Amino acid sequence: MAGFRNGRGRDNRPPQHRPQQAPYGYNAAPPHPQQQWPPQAPQGGGGYGEPEYFGDPHAAQQQQQQHYAANTPGHTQMFSVNDDPYGDPAAYHAAPAVPTGPRLPWKALLSGIVLRPGPTFLQMRDHAVWGPALAVTFLYGLLAIFGFDQAREEAINATLSTAIPYVLMTGAGFVVGGLILGAVTHTLARQLGGDGSWQPTVGLSMLIMSITDAPRLIFAIFLGGENALVQVLGWVTWLAAGVLFTAMVSRSHDLPWPKALGASAIQLIALLSIIKLGTL
Repeated sequence: MAGFRNGRGRDNRPPQHRPQQAPYGYNAAPPHPQQQWPPQAPQGGGGYGEPEYFGDPHAAQQQQQQHYAANTPGHTQMFSVNDDPYGDPAAYHAAPAVPTGPRLPWKALLSGIVLRPGPTFLQMRDHAVWGPALAVTFLYGLLAIFGFDQAREEAINATLSTAIPYVLMTGAGFVVGGLILGAVTHTLARQLGGDGSWQPTVGLSMLIMSITDAPRLIFAIFLGGENALVQVLGWVTWLAAGVLFTAMVSRSHDLPWPKALGASAIQLIALLSIIKLGTL
C-alpha cells in the first residue's frame, strides 16, 4: 500500500509523453509515416550514406539523381564500348611495344641495309645477326689486306704456307676489331639514354662497316690504295657509313640523330684512320 501512496508502479510521465498502446489484438500504428524510396536528401547536406556536396546545390541534386537512377532496380548505367567504369585505362595499362617484325633472312638483311636501311634496322633491333655479321666481316677481312699496297706486295711475294696464315689472321683481326668497335658504340648509346640490345647493335655495326667499304675495296684491289679514285670512294663510303651508323643506332636505341651520331663517333674515327687512310 505504501507503494501506491508514494506513486510507485505508476507512470508519472505527462500524457503527451506516454506511448500509445493499442487494444489487445491490434497492431500498434507506426510512430512515423512510411519512408519513401529513394530517400530525399536534406537540403543542406548529403543524403543517407551520400557525401556532402559543396558549391552549386542544383549540380549536387543532379548528381544525386543520376546516382539513384543508375542504382535503382530496372535502371542501368550506360557505358560505351571503350569506356572503363573503373577508371582511366592508361593508368594501369602498359604502352604497347613497337612491332619489330620477324627476323629477316641474310639476303634480305644485306640488301635492306643498302636499299631500305630505316625499316631494316627497326625490324632487326631485337634480333641477333651473328651469322651474317661474322661471315661477312671475316670475308671482308680476307680481302681487305689486298686493298693496301704494302700489305698486298708482302702477301703476293710470300710463300703459300706463309701467305695463308697471314690472310687468315687479318680476317680474324677484322672480326675482333669489329666486335670491339661495335661494343663501344653500344656502350656509348646506352650512356646517352638508349635502350637497345647489345647483340643487334654489335652485329649490325659489323655489317655496316664491311658493306660500306666494299666499293672502295674492290677498286683498291686492282688500282691500289693510293689511287685518286680509290681515295674519293673512301671518303664517300665513309660518309655513307656515318649515315648508316646514325640510322642504326637511332632505330635500335630510340635516340635522336645527334645522340646516335655521337655514339657512333669513335667507331667512325677508327674506321677512318685504320681503313680509309691506310694506317693498318
